[in-house]
Amino acid sequence: MAKKRGHVLAVPYPTQGHITPIRQFCKRLHSKGLKTTLTLTNFIFNSIKPDPSGPISIATISDGYDLHGFDSSGSIHNYLQNFKTFGSKTIADVIRKHQTSDNPITSIVYDAFMPWALDVARDFGLAAAPFFTQSCAVNYVYYLSYINNGSLNLPIGDLPFLELQDLPSFFSVSGSYPAYFEMVLQQFTNFEKADFVLVNTFQDLELHENELLSKFCPVLTVGPSVPSMYLDQRIKSDTDYDLTLFDSKDAAFCTSWLDTRPQGSVVYVAFGSMARLDNVQMEELASAVSKFSFLWVVRDSEEAKLPSGFIETVDKDKSLVLKWSPQLEVLTNKAIGCFLTHCGWNSTMEALTFGVPMVAMPQWTDQPMNAKYIQDVWKAGVRVKTDKESGIVKREDIEFSIKEVMEGEKSEEMKTNAKKWRNLAVKSLSEGGSTDINIDTFISKVQSK
Repeated sequence: MAKKRGHVLAVPYPTQGHITPIRQFCKRLHSKGLKTTLTLTNFIFNSIKPDPSGPISIATISDGYDLHGFDSSGSIHNYLQNFKTFGSKTIADVIRKHQTSDNPITSIVYDAFMPWALDVARDFGLAAAPFFTQSCAVNYVYYLSYINNGSLNLPIGDLPFLELQDLPSFFSVSGSYPAYFEMVLQQFTNFEKADFVLVNTFQDLELHENELLSKFCPVLTVGPSVPSMYLDQRIKSDTDYDLTLFDSKDAAFCTSWLDTRPQGSVVYVAFGSMARLDNVQMEELASAVSKFSFLWVVRDSEEAKLPSGFIETVDKDKSLVLKWSPQLEVLTNKAIGCFLTHCGWNSTMEALTFGVPMVAMPQWTDQPMNAKYIQDVWKAGVRVKTDKESGIVKREDIEFSIKEVMEGEKSEEMKTNAKKWRNLAVKSLSEGGSTDINIDTFISKVQSK
């Protein structure tokens, strides 16, 4: 009888930026012979009605808010408490359901925001690995804070170049978002007990930081979690993220419009699925980007903050404002000259692995630290300067930063560095690369005996 290769149950935190990288990791595992099942909360499953015919099986679990999702929870604290209660029970139900099947679940890969999932895995004697959706550098800083009861002393001996404004916003803006700060610190309550700690990065990008984190837990870098056909092209069916919580009706129009623009001429502006700018910042940003040819993604919830009449006055031949964009297709289009980004980790990884230089305009959580690395470590972009008194990035500085990346003295160096990181990303995913080897290491642990 052929030896079974195992069955991984993947449990992401239920937001787009966490579902996507774990789902992509599942595709890598599936391509190497493992069965994979991805969990979605009942609310998300019913909202997007995913196609059940793909290579990754779907199972539903409860976060306690099946009808209206997170928005009905009242607070992040309530949500996390209920998710732990209902999630633990329903994940166990999924495991039991598969116990008598031909391919029972042999391991759980769970979002690091949910450390309680390790206990569920151990109750069933399963291998378990948290999946961190942020960089090794950020995880290391959070870990140092965790073992120091939430505080952090500067300078950090192993990362002496980090200053207060470079750290995650929980440190630079003391007392901000306490429930979220508690959540990121709770990731480390039991992570050293896991079989492996998976991080969505690649070894060459964070050699030193990977070594630092590995002193405390068994790290495997398994990124970048980008569709294979954009990088190593080993998984022919992996052409896009194929599971989105947002309306993608503008995709074809967006890419056809970009195809009409000259090479390297367009500034792509996008701030992810969660970042919120205030009205003053939106006005400053609008004034700055209007000096260029741009593609700006402005979510429904942010559109009212644009200056009055701004959208109506945009020259549609030169620029475009959309509510959503197919970011992978956008970043790989020849027309894009730079990416003005909030520096969320997924967006940062995409830009680095597609060789696109960045204008870094971080907002909160890990984003300031990602911006620091973009400018001073990876040297693939510039970070805008924030006015210390108002906390606003002024239009003049945004405009100056875009010009620096598009045509400035160090523009070619940034573009060259961005392409270097792309080449190293492809190498890591290719046969015998660091990520490929790490995924094989993980598989050797979780395959059934």
